[in-house]
Amino acid sequence: MRPVKYLFLAALIAGAAQAAPVKIGFLSTFSGPGAALGIDQYDGFMLAVDQEHGRLGGVEVSIIKEDDEMKPDKSIQIARQFLMRDQVDIVTGVVFSNVMMAVHRPITSAQTFLIGANAGPTPIAGAGCSPYFFSTSWNNDQLHEAAGELMNRMGIKRVYLLAPNYQAGKDALEGFKRTFKGEVAGEILSQINQTDYSAEITTVMAHAPEAIYTFYPGGMGVNFTKQYQQAGMMTKIPMVSTSSIDGSTLPALKNAALGAITSSPYAPDLDNAANQAFAPAFRAKYGREPSLYAAQSYDAARLIASALKRTQGKVQDKDRLREALKAADFDSVRGYFAFNTNQFPISPFYRVDVIKNAQGEAALSNQGVIFEKSQDAYAAACPMR
Repeated sequence: MRPVKYLFLAALIAGAAQAAPVKIGFLSTFSGPGAALGIDQYDGFMLAVDQEHGRLGGVEVSIIKEDDEMKPDKSIQIARQFLMRDQVDIVTGVVFSNVMMAVHRPITSAQTFLIGANAGPTPIAGAGCSPYFFSTSWNNDQLHEAAGELMNRMGIKRVYLLAPNYQAGKDALEGFKRTFKGEVAGEILSQINQTDYSAEITTVMAHAPEAIYTFYPGGMGVNFTKQYQQAGMMTKIPMVSTSSIDGSTLPALKNAALGAITSSPYAPDLDNAANQAFAPAFRAKYGREPSLYAAQSYDAARLIASALKRTQGKVQDKDRLREALKAADFDSVRGYFAFNTNQFPISPFYRVDVIKNAQGEAALSNQGVIFEKSQDAYAAACPMR
């Protein structure tokens, strides 16, 4: 028989092992033109952690934050660091699709869960889906299908399309054209992160469409919108957008964005219990309006919290953790939320306009639902069921 003191020591060691925090690698863009998006992501996620005093689902967590600089090569290095040096249990974040395309396979092939909170490139929604990837945002096409339907409801028959030349920009144009019933007068894929859009605006003038549709996230959206407004085009050829004007860019745009119409999965004034708890808390902590990036990342934290609560923090049983994530047992700030077979969300999209609020400031305002329960077009190609 082993001495009591050794049994007691073994129990202490086992208890210490069980008490080790769950490690979460947070990979996002914290520098360059897309930095505001990554900062919003991180702040939204950390709000949920702070609300539980350093825990998620009652389980202590350790967050390891890294800047991908919007560079796929660097993001791969960070993914390897997360897996090999840090031995994280979960990775989350990722704003841009070029980064997601770089890190998706290295992380998921290592059987580490990747919880996407923004980027949703099409290749990973269909045949390239993985049981180790979940999204709290959308498939890229899905984001823009809602905008195409919004244009239909607005009665617009002829539109010009503009987006940056990378995976998400290409997905944007395809998604928009899938639902838009009118004529596409033309389209431009701009150089990513360019600052001067005079050539694009001149081309739009020459084609004289009824409206334009833009997808220019982050600093690209700020530069394009300001230049479009300065050219006097906002009232001549209305601008409808997704992610060009949102909570991350509105502080820089202010009144330059007035009159813009957007399609979005989130608005700060959504009337549901989860958002009524989230939005005021975000404003109080950070002194600004929550963006869709913050909202989606807050949802990612709450999703992880729900899974950790179900598994009591035991993340080594991958099948059990996957089932707990798939249950999506949390209230989303977006309203309805459930996972499709490819583990992308079934959730609403809204028309969100830029208006003057009671204080005379530019603000995002929900103008109604476009799709109640939007599903992406690629789930059928995913072999998971």
